[in-house]
Amino acid sequence: MLMQHKIIGLFFLVFGIFSCRNNEKIKVQNNVHIALIGNNLCSRMFEYDHFETELHMRYPESMLYIRNMCDPGNTTGFRPHPGRLDPWAFPGAQVFHPDKIFPSYSEGHYESPDEWLTKHKADIILGFFGYNESFKGATGVDNFKAELRAFISHTKSQQYNKNSTTQLVMISPIAFQDLSAGRDLPDGKNINKNLKLYTEALSEVCQETNTLFINIFDKTSHWFDSNDILTIDGSQLNDAGYKKLSVLLADEIFGKNKVNTAIDVKQLATAVHEKNWMWHNDIKIPNGVHVYGRRFEPFGPDNYPAELEKIRQMTAIRDTAIWKVAMGQSYDVAKADQMTKVLPPVATNYTSGQGKYLYGEDALRTMKMAAGFKVELFASEKEFPDLANPVQISFDNRGRLWVATMPSYPHYKPGDAKPNDKLLILEDTNGDGKADQQKVFAEGLHLPIGFEFAPEGVYVTQSPHLKLYTDTDGDDKADKSEVILSGFDDHDTHHAISAFCADPSGAIYMAEGVFTFQCRDFIWTRKCHKWRFLPI
Repeated sequence: MLMQHKIIGLFFLVFGIFSCRNNEKIKVQNNVHIALIGNNLCSRMFEYDHFETELHMRYPESMLYIRNMCDPGNTTGFRPHPGRLDPWAFPGAQVFHPDKIFPSYSEGHYESPDEWLTKHKADIILGFFGYNESFKGATGVDNFKAELRAFISHTKSQQYNKNSTTQLVMISPIAFQDLSAGRDLPDGKNINKNLKLYTEALSEVCQETNTLFINIFDKTSHWFDSNDILTIDGSQLNDAGYKKLSVLLADEIFGKNKVNTAIDVKQLATAVHEKNWMWHNDIKIPNGVHVYGRRFEPFGPDNYPAELEKIRQMTAIRDTAIWKVAMGQSYDVAKADQMTKVLPPVATNYTSGQGKYLYGEDALRTMKMAAGFKVELFASEKEFPDLANPVQISFDNRGRLWVATMPSYPHYKPGDAKPNDKLLILEDTNGDGKADQQKVFAEGLHLPIGFEFAPEGVYVTQSPHLKLYTDTDGDDKADKSEVILSGFDDHDTHHAISAFCADPSGAIYMAEGVFTFQCRDFIWTRKCHKWRFLPI
């Protein structure tokens, strides 16, 4: 989630030999493969694409290949996944986490961290660690250093790109920003004390092991001396914070190369976002329980291997689109997509023939109510086609019915149009007891399984996130969104955080189903949970 420090050594590869020279940066080679691993600071870069965009602006002809493999809650050694039984990132990592040696209940054939790095031929690994670990304070520093040494030793012994040793860069947490004057948040003094300890531990181990280390803790501490609000809650950067971080990271790792001002920044950022959206549907594919996990058999082999192949082809196309934009060239993505794998037809497993959908009055006539109760039709798909596949409803304090719909369920299928699930507002404007007006509060969603109202907006499930959608101009349409919490499991999409309910204090309760195995933002947990989130 957070990081910073200054370069103390350099990890630079020359003909397979490492040298450590102060103030030297990593030289960017053509078609270099860069992998990001670590915690929530870099995981949120899926939503804030500034760092990748900055690199392509600086090196437009280098055809950089960048893959974000970060997950909230990860450490150097402990990186669990619900579709993989083994949660350890390298052999022996379990000795550093005796509290996590228990049956994980995970199951499946999802690749290990090393397998992912090898598959993508990582030349440079950027490691974002230290924030989650800092929760243990001074008592956890020695264990953190021991785990870090073991991780660095393991990583430097690998040849993920099959040709040479991968270059490793370790990046500190960012500092905690004090927002307590205006919000019910800690001032961060004790938090920063621990973050500083872990930043110093990173520095010490990286010096010992001749590993390039980037201290962004100190730099962001200075950022936060100003009145600029660069985080959403003290710990997580907002859009402006990620913009500053992108320049800092690029400068500290690769040097202060100038950006190519002839590039259309907006078009490039859009291309980066599209690539990351496709890549996210590979490495964090929703409904992975069927793709990798315990429900792979008997139906998974029929379609998911082909779907993974197609999504990877589509991701590669978007890599090319980025390179073309960066070099000022045109590229027809839609035409290229048409050349990707044709998915095999998959027969339905619904064979009972018993189901019959009833609508409107036909449905009402079949309902038997207890004495004193009756059912009336307020709205249906006949009048409002967008109502198809409703998943949660709630009335607001104006009597309007809000409905989350998800026609994209159970998840996005490669080659289809991008998901366009919606959060609708249905209103009875003439007082006849039936809805006659529809507004679309939010669209372009993917599986909005739960939502809840709050004074500041509407909180919506957008796994693996909880996001806040805000209407800033009063037109009943969200024009701003923010990732609030991350790391919620959508390994089985209909078990994701849902059944939202607010208590009198304003806290929001969220439930998860029994097939979620990891719910992580600042911590890792297993099996299903009820979560209580108090907005600040």
